[in-house]
Amino acid sequence: MKQYILAGLVMVTTVAGAEEIGSVDTAFKLLGPDHKVVVEAFDDPSVEGVACYISRAKSGGIKGALGIAKDPSRFSVACRQIAAIKFLKPLPKQEEVFREGASLVFKHVRVVRIVDAKRNALTYLTYSDKLIDGSPDNAITAVAVMDQKIPVR
Repeated sequence: MKQYILAGLVMVTTVAGAEEIGSVDTAFKLLGPDHKVVVEAFDDPSVEGVACYISRAKSGGIKGALGIAKDPSRFSVACRQIAAIKFLKPLPKQEEVFREGASLVFKHVRVVRIVDAKRNALTYLTYSDKLIDGSPDNAITAVAVMDQKIPVR
C-alpha cells in the first residue's frame, strides 16, 4: 500500500503545471466572472525545448468564482519546439505530462505524451476524464525531432 501512495506522489511531482498567458470573455455573467476561454502554457517536464499551449473553456458566474463550477470539456492543444531539444531522461512510450482540475473533484484536463518512434516524433494528446466515464472530446498535436533519435525506455 505504501508503494502505491509513494508512486502517486512521485507522479504528482512530475506532472507539469501551467501558466495562464491570456484569456477572452465568451459570455457575460451578471454575478461573478464571465465565462471565458483561457490559454495556458507549460513546458514538457522531460523534454527541454518543447512547450505546449492549451486553450480551454472556464465557467464563470457564482459557481465559477467559488471554484465549484464544472468546466466544459472543450479544449485544444499545440506543442512546439521553442529551443534546442534535449532529453532529460529516456522517455516511456506513453506518459502523462500535464493534469489540471476542470471541476471541484471529479474531472481533469490531461495531456499525455506518446512517442512515435517510427517517425521520430512526440505526439501530445489532450482529453478530459470524469469519475463515471471519460469524455470523447480530445485534441492532438505533434513535434518532429529532426536532429537526434528519441531515447525510449
